[in-house]
Formats: sequence, structure tokens, C-alpha cells
Amino acid sequence: MIYPAALRELIERLARLPGIGPKSAQRIAFWVLSAPEDEVEMLAEAISHARRRITRCRRCFNLAEGDVCSVCADPSRDRSVMCVVEEPRDVIAVERTGAFKGLYHVLGGALDPMSGIGPDQLTVNELAERIRSEAVREVILCTNPTVEGDATAAWLSEFLAPLGVKVTRVASGLPVGGDLEYADEVTLGRALEGRRELASDS
Repeated sequence: MIYPAALRELIERLARLPGIGPKSAQRIAFWVLSAPEDEVEMLAEAISHARRRITRCRRCFNLAEGDVCSVCADPSRDRSVMCVVEEPRDVIAVERTGAFKGLYHVLGGALDPMSGIGPDQLTVNELAERIRSEAVREVILCTNPTVEGDATAAWLSEFLAPLGVKVTRVASGLPVGGDLEYADEVTLGRALEGRRELASDS
């Protein structure tokens, strides 16, 4: 490349970002060079600020700025219903539907033995403790409609059975093999409304 070394490094680092290919990285890099200096500095500060301030909610493991996230801190939420998702971005996807008014629990991923992710790598024990202590009457399993997401939902149904809580799974309507993050509001909202109870084999 004929670019100066500093520009080349910027493009290479931008290209490592999810969803950013070489051409997009190049366009962003040139924007950085041509934009007003204060705007570039504000962008850099926003990135640094987010890294310093954003943590995980001590209750549900959603993203938070402080000890608890905005959902857990909201007294108007229905605390008897809990929606279990894989990642914080899935909370945002469900919230966009406006169809759910309960609390969340973020697992931190899905079961994937091939990648070394088992129950011990997820927040399943914390989930069980919350169900015991927070008088939850229904748990909605809203994992992604993938092989790993389905396996996680099936395992959680068995894991939670001894707690005597109603366990449901979001209904069909979500594309198999897709991510909640990319589902439109109507599809995800209908899936939530049409959830069904999972029966345990035991």
C-alpha cells in the first residue's frame, strides 16, 4: 500500500472491527483524517469513556453504568417474569419490541462443547439463585434459534425443573440459524407473545 505507515495501521485496526471490511475501514480512516479535530477527539473520548464506565449489572449481567442496569433499577418492571438471553445485545433486541415488561438474565453465551463452553462458563447458577430469591414465577428462554441456542434452552429446561418455575421458550417466527440482534420488532414481538411451556422429561 502507498499509504503512510500511520494511516495503514489505522486502516488495519479498523478492519478488525466486526462488520467492517477493508473498504469500509479505508473510508472511516479517511473520514478521521478529514473530519474536524474536535469531532474526532469526541469520538475517541466516547470510546474511552464507554470502556471505563460500562460494566456488567451485578443482578442480571446486562450492560450497566453502575452497580445495576436500568432495567433492574426500574420499579415498574414485572419482577415475576424473567427473560433469559445469551448476550446484552439480545436485551436490546427484545426491548425494541415493547412486548416484554419483566426482568432479564444474561447468560454470557450459549452451550458449545466444541468451543469449550459448558454450564460453568455461563451464569446459570446465578440464574437459579435469582429464581429462588426473587419469587420468579415464569422464565422465558429467549436464546438464539441456533443449534447452540436450542441446546442451551433444552438444558436450562431440565436444570430449572426442580425449582418449580414455569419455563417457556419463545415461539416460532424467528428464523432458524439467525440471531435475535437481526430480528425485526414484529417478528420478535410475535415470538414472545406465542411462547410455550417446555416440559421436562423428569
